[in-house]
Amino acid sequence: MRVLLTGATGFVGRHTAPLLAARGHRVRAALRNAKDGPWEPTVVGDIGPDTNWTTALADIDAVIHLAARVHVMRDKAADPLAEFRRVNTAGTVRLAEQAAAAGVKRFVFLSSVKAMVDESRPTPLDESTTPVPTSPYGVSKLEAERALAAISARTGMEAVVIRPPLVYGPGAAGNMRALVKLVATGLPLPLGGIHNRRSLIYVGNLADAVATVLEHPDAAGRTFLVQDGDPVSTAALVRAVAAALGRPARLIPVPRGLMALGAALTGTRAVFDRLAGTLTVDDAPIRKGLGWRPPHDLASGLRATAEWFKASRG
Repeated sequence: MRVLLTGATGFVGRHTAPLLAARGHRVRAALRNAKDGPWEPTVVGDIGPDTNWTTALADIDAVIHLAARVHVMRDKAADPLAEFRRVNTAGTVRLAEQAAAAGVKRFVFLSSVKAMVDESRPTPLDESTTPVPTSPYGVSKLEAERALAAISARTGMEAVVIRPPLVYGPGAAGNMRALVKLVATGLPLPLGGIHNRRSLIYVGNLADAVATVLEHPDAAGRTFLVQDGDPVSTAALVRAVAAALGRPARLIPVPRGLMALGAALTGTRAVFDRLAGTLTVDDAPIRKGLGWRPPHDLASGLRATAEWFKASRG
């Protein structure tokens, strides 16, 4: 299959491009600037409402759209929602419209669980969960999903959406890298009393899920949640990260209520909520409907992440 891949040089794209090539697909990477890789490069510049995709889409069978303006903790944009919408919503609409006009058969869109919720939930997210995003990132992703569905209904181009939870692996940034860095210090962490549940997905598993929905005929028109396997608590994750790093896991069982109070007093409540909150997904549809099984488990994924982290520090 001839596939146009956006975000090929990003965190997920760097794992997806070689996998697609290994599975026999011909990959064309839409890039801001020309770069070598397991693909045919095509330069499209910045992604937004005015991007010209004509050359990139020539003779393409399917599109995998990974590129996005990602969630950031301290956004410096004057109007964050407008900037997320420009790239994630209007940019996706522009690509999808031109892809449909070019005769593309399938469009795979990488969304996020943040298109559904931004806060903890006591029960797993599934296909019936009503999306109520509150962050600019989540809002822009949900708007892109809905616009893509409308384009698909109007043109017949098959749309497939994947909503991953927290993604980790070699090259990870943000919360997961921060956690690995913290565990690597060997300092005692007040997380022993946190008994939450979090769904995660290793980047190699996410790349495999992307390839699966690209190829499987029954994926058309569907939205899939994905995860590695059973959810883990933050304390269990710290222990697993420590084991992968070859470091001791020093966890102090500080009561959750006391930690929440301290977070409120120090203005770090959002950080505490991410560490202590529960957010899980039900990925039965992709497992049962498409027969997908993640090729990597948590332990092997964290080992790869730890090896990359140690190598990146020199």
